[in-house]
Amino acid sequence: MAGYGVSPGLACAPLVRMTPPVVTDPEEEPGADPGHEVQRIRQALTDVAAQLRAVADGGTAGAILEASAAMAGDPALVHAAADHIGRGTPTAHSLSLAIDAFCAQLEEAGGYMAERAADLRDIRNRAVALLMKVPMPGIPRPGHPFVLAAEDLSPADTAQLAEGDVVGLLTEQGGPTGHTAILARSLGLPAVVGCPQAADLPDGTLVLLDGGAGTVEPHPSAQRRQQALEAALARRQPQTRGPGRTADQHAVTLLSNIGTLSDAAHAAQADNEGVGLFRTEFLFLSRREPPTLEEQIQAYSQVLTAFDERAVTVRTLDAGSDKPLPFLHLPREDNPALGIRGLRTAAQCPDILVTQLQALATAQRRTGAQMRVMAPMVSTAEEAAQFADLARSFGLQTVGVMIEVPSAALDADRLLQHVDFASIGTNDLSQYTLAADRTSHVLGHLLDPWRHALLTLVAGVCRAGAALERPVGVCGEAAADPLLAPVLVGLGVSSLSMAAPAVAAVRDTLAQLTLEQCRSLADAALDAPTPAAARATAREMSDTLRAAAAHDREGR
Repeated sequence: MAGYGVSPGLACAPLVRMTPPVVTDPEEEPGADPGHEVQRIRQALTDVAAQLRAVADGGTAGAILEASAAMAGDPALVHAAADHIGRGTPTAHSLSLAIDAFCAQLEEAGGYMAERAADLRDIRNRAVALLMKVPMPGIPRPGHPFVLAAEDLSPADTAQLAEGDVVGLLTEQGGPTGHTAILARSLGLPAVVGCPQAADLPDGTLVLLDGGAGTVEPHPSAQRRQQALEAALARRQPQTRGPGRTADQHAVTLLSNIGTLSDAAHAAQADNEGVGLFRTEFLFLSRREPPTLEEQIQAYSQVLTAFDERAVTVRTLDAGSDKPLPFLHLPREDNPALGIRGLRTAAQCPDILVTQLQALATAQRRTGAQMRVMAPMVSTAEEAAQFADLARSFGLQTVGVMIEVPSAALDADRLLQHVDFASIGTNDLSQYTLAADRTSHVLGHLLDPWRHALLTLVAGVCRAGAALERPVGVCGEAAADPLLAPVLVGLGVSSLSMAAPAVAAVRDTLAQLTLEQCRSLADAALDAPTPAAARATAREMSDTLRAAAAHDREGR
């Protein structure tokens, strides 16, 4: 069975399915007092918001749950449900209809907004369970390790995975950028999403899940089960520590991606070389007004202090009409993914970027930390030059750009003349190169990071960086794949940034291959006719090279 591999690793265990949410009954007797029923709905949504905040203990999951709690507290949900109650519709069904209508609007908007529909449905399921006084949907507790299967997983469900016996995730829906993918990577859990065939697997089926290849094998052989066991042990017992190096001591800087203060605290305790992507949106989300200068200075200082002498690369605010913030006052767009996003918002709201750069410069002066600043969604050399000039005017010395659109990749030699480094965001670069919406379940196969077009663009950016002596990193999810990481290094990438749990496996893999072998893997991947062939060729070559190296060591 095939889906999208969104978090690498092998897991082998019985499959256990999530309990489906309760279905409301449109024929149920409506409440006698409409005002009382509206108050019941208001209280149920308030209770759901409180429950979500109660399990939001920081980190990536915490930020997502806080956002969901804010959605549950939106008065528009109560008002819409009240309209249905006024027409004589049963209470629980009124709320279900109201939320379903909002979900349809979000899905019609597409992009980031469409992904929020799953969050809103989870709020519906939880509030309806409270109204109907039935058990709330949640993670099963069978008392043994298992692969969790579901139609899709909510943020609240995924946030509780670290506490149980879940060793892998399998969903029928979802895509490479959904919450299941994000949280699985942050927890280091192998995961396959967007696998509709999973619906045919009965509870208790022994499955082998490959989160790198995106495959699920029911009833695996004894040999495959042993491979999964060895992979699980390797994840728990890293073979290498310290800075990233190939077998011939070529340096590859291995960094962590963070998106909250809690993420920073956890990543700072991990064995990495700093932060390759500090997403600053957490400071701006769920607010009516932008954070003040002092609020930002304190938050950035806290992160910089946590990493001491390790470098932190900060991405300026990446928001827009697909991630709407009320204080940006951006117009509604029919195609927000191609609209006012990232650095483009600075043209509409220059004060937001200016305040953020001031805060970053002040935080760096106060802490004396190593810090790099980069802009998202840069499309032209002119934009790169303008951002670099503005950032440097505040005293920020190391300034870079994200390479996320094909124009930036194709003109990398021009962009890099104005900045000190580039970081390739493979998620967005895939989306724009293949003209495939990141949130589309149907088009997920086009977003495979092994696609020739994407690897060719990465190689071109690296050549431009080498010619100008500018380092080029990758901070997209491709960096976390231990099989793909050597290919990226072979293409010329000098740093890889990923979820903190993924660093050890990538470091171990690189330590077993020389730079020349990484280049051979890259050439083979570029020559392969399909992404699947590229992946299979790289796996076969890597296994052969590692076996030969082990044989040589034994001979010595």
